[in-house]
Amino acid sequence: MNVLETPASRSAIGADNRDPPSPSSGLTDTWAPSISDCVPSSTSPALSLLSMSSSSSSLPSLSPPLPLSVELDGVLAEGRLVLDVYRGGAGVLPVLWECVPERMRDLQYLRLGSEHEAALERALDVLFRLKHLRSLAVRGNRFHDACGDPLPGLLTSLPPSLSSFLVHLDLSFNRLSSLPTCILSLSHLLELLLCHNELTALPEGLGALVSLQRLNLMGNRLVDLPRVAGLLRGLEELDASFNLLEGVPDELGQLENLHTLELSNNRLRVLPESLGSLHSLRHLVIQSNDLRSIPESLHSLPLLKLDVRNNPLGRSPTPPPLAPVTPVSEDFEIPELHLKYDQHRFSLSPAGCHVFLPGGAELLFPRRCASTVTQLEWAERRPDRKWVWLGEHDVLLSHPLELRPHGATFEKPVEVCIPYRKTRKGDVEVRRFDGQSWTTLQTQTRRGSERHSCRPGGRPARLACCSVTQFSWFVVVSRPFLDICSVSPVGAMLVSQFDPGIKLTFPPECTAETRTVTLRVLQVLLSEVRDLTGDPQASASPLLCLSQTPSMHFLQPITVQIPLPPGVTGHMVDMSRLHLMHGDPAAHTWTDITSQVSLHVTHIYAIFSITHFSWYWLWYTTHRCVSGVVRKMYHRLKQFWVRFLVLQRKTDPAQVLLQCLPSDKAESRLVSLSEQYEGPQPSELCILLEGEQFFAGFERGIDINADRPDCKDGRLSFTFYSHLKNIKEVHVCPAASQQGTVRGQVSFYRGEVPDDLPEEVACKRKGHDNQWLATLPLRLSGADCEGNICGELNLGDPESGYLTETNLLSISLRINQEWQNIGINLGMSYDLLERIRNQHRDNFGAQVSAMLYHWARGQQGAGPGAVQRLTKALVDSGRRDLAEEVEDIVTLGKRKYEESLKRVGLEASTAVTAETS
Repeated sequence: MNVLETPASRSAIGADNRDPPSPSSGLTDTWAPSISDCVPSSTSPALSLLSMSSSSSSLPSLSPPLPLSVELDGVLAEGRLVLDVYRGGAGVLPVLWECVPERMRDLQYLRLGSEHEAALERALDVLFRLKHLRSLAVRGNRFHDACGDPLPGLLTSLPPSLSSFLVHLDLSFNRLSSLPTCILSLSHLLELLLCHNELTALPEGLGALVSLQRLNLMGNRLVDLPRVAGLLRGLEELDASFNLLEGVPDELGQLENLHTLELSNNRLRVLPESLGSLHSLRHLVIQSNDLRSIPESLHSLPLLKLDVRNNPLGRSPTPPPLAPVTPVSEDFEIPELHLKYDQHRFSLSPAGCHVFLPGGAELLFPRRCASTVTQLEWAERRPDRKWVWLGEHDVLLSHPLELRPHGATFEKPVEVCIPYRKTRKGDVEVRRFDGQSWTTLQTQTRRGSERHSCRPGGRPARLACCSVTQFSWFVVVSRPFLDICSVSPVGAMLVSQFDPGIKLTFPPECTAETRTVTLRVLQVLLSEVRDLTGDPQASASPLLCLSQTPSMHFLQPITVQIPLPPGVTGHMVDMSRLHLMHGDPAAHTWTDITSQVSLHVTHIYAIFSITHFSWYWLWYTTHRCVSGVVRKMYHRLKQFWVRFLVLQRKTDPAQVLLQCLPSDKAESRLVSLSEQYEGPQPSELCILLEGEQFFAGFERGIDINADRPDCKDGRLSFTFYSHLKNIKEVHVCPAASQQGTVRGQVSFYRGEVPDDLPEEVACKRKGHDNQWLATLPLRLSGADCEGNICGELNLGDPESGYLTETNLLSISLRINQEWQNIGINLGMSYDLLERIRNQHRDNFGAQVSAMLYHWARGQQGAGPGAVQRLTKALVDSGRRDLAEEVEDIVTLGKRKYEESLKRVGLEASTAVTAETS
């Protein structure tokens, strides 16, 4: 017998999603009559039957809508009808029955969603009439609500009778508490999928399903399996994982054709020896049980692959615990304490306490976790000058919760439960900051107490709970689902927790040595894809991020199964619009590889083979070249660790360089600028999104000229892009005439998140306190007679236009060796120019700016004409290009002045005054 530790990675919510058997024959009648007259006058709004076309082959308007080119035959063709891709689509079934009963009577393949109660009830009234059905699926969890939670199926029963020709029946993700009796009469049934319902027992009549080959009972509440299960002699696959099974009957040894048996994640303590008679058995998965030993009879099955992970094999049975001797006081419940928003302190006694914090958080202190009465504090705040540790695609789900005193140790673990908001599907985990580093804690999620909700009278909050022995900072973070498995030379299968329809199949001999494979899945909203592409019919599958250790190509192709993009089914897909994109994680590029792989499309899945692991993404759009669009969409999901630089020019501290860079580029950038600039060390690590806006504010006595197009409310505006420099150089000055040194600072604040970012990302930053990113110091000398200018500089007047300090700085950066000639033409003495040159001997840029600022300072009290004198000096010095630039600047200022007169209604009076004079 070959014993494999990890032949497959199975999900707690996964189910085998292979396509059901196809109908044996299709229909040739393609007549598509008008159904606009057949629609009932009163229909549920959820059905989206809101508008009807006058075309003789039009369909009701569904959500998501069908392409305009798809007629009735695109939905009902060859005896197949798929309505579970439309929210509330089950309500269309009775409409079609009334309009085209001839074609509906021959229906053989039907898929319905069960998330809409009214639509489901109408559909069940029609089911018993479909006498030729061979495949029926009524499933939940096909859609998600606004918070990202899957909508559960509402099916609790079935009609008294179903088609006797049924060979495939899928009722997964519903609310069945018992097996409908009509199923027991389906003598031809081959596959029965009942995973993720509420079944507690199976009827004795189950043995009547003599043709059954596959039975899936995953994710129910079964305590045992009936003995009549041994009568299902044709059964080949049985999945009873994720139940409450404490044992299995000996009669399972009679299933002579059984080749796959899934019993993982139950409460099994022993297996019957009769399993050794299952000579066809190839896969036995019994991981995560309480098995101490394996039956000896199983060793006689040489082809059996056995998964026994997470079992206490070889350990002696744990003796029953002794009854604790407790004082009478232990009979009382732990006291509760409900705090108000202004109560940030509370006392903890050895009796323990269940503390309810405002906003939904809960703290559970067990008895004797503290030996004496202890004073504790709580607050929602950000750790000082630190940011939460987030990975590339992590999302912050809660405000940081601080519990004091830091480092206080309890004698028993304390349960800390933090409320969080649900976004996309992903793993929820609590992370703790101890003052130096972040760590991830083992996390469980649950709903809060019914007596305590985040809003008065509202639903209890979602809580992420962890057990700790010390207090510090805690936050809740969502990260993409991560699935890991080991692949050996005998092969394996990896099923995603995110969606059990995402599978990787590793054939035998695909690797010469065991390697570890990692699968991450990221989902984007359909609205985001359509907004970015401008295509109302565009859609995209989840993004697959595949990696492995060691990193090398596989010897055999690996089969990848991925769901088709939402709203797309195999019978209606236009293959020319389907693009399989390959991403390079190092270069961050995307390539269309559709023509390079063999892409096979089933009804709801796309299947392709690869030998190289990377990023793979399936898109459906009218765009012919989609690599640029895919790259933009990926950047929306990506966050960057960044650092801020604030550097002052050594020879002229009033010239300040501001820059924001990804953290891996900050140090090298600082080295390259060290010869000309100096300043504080880069800021602490912060997080920015691609395309996110931030501002630089000058504070504590430092000012800049606010007459800049990138200045908003006194702050410089930036937009962060990881591939750009994100740099600006400005001229600063003391906010008022001061003697001595001004010790100011530059603070960086978050701005507006781009409108096209996902909603859950856009609402991450709320309130003034969460806008602050970092602060770095500035040191600036007071005004001096030889150097820079104090206060605000404006040459010119409103009628002729202004020339500001910022304009002078931009002009100085374009002046070359002719700066002394310009100074002579401006009327400055040769001795003064020599003094400026000697004063800034090592910096040419400082010589030019000092010359211009010295001249401009003398012009502030010299009356009008300063701008004209500057332009004449530039022309006389051979820099007509700069003179024209100055003229453009003042012309723009003059036009703004005239527009301001129009706004206040003074234009007419000004014109009359001019005519009178």
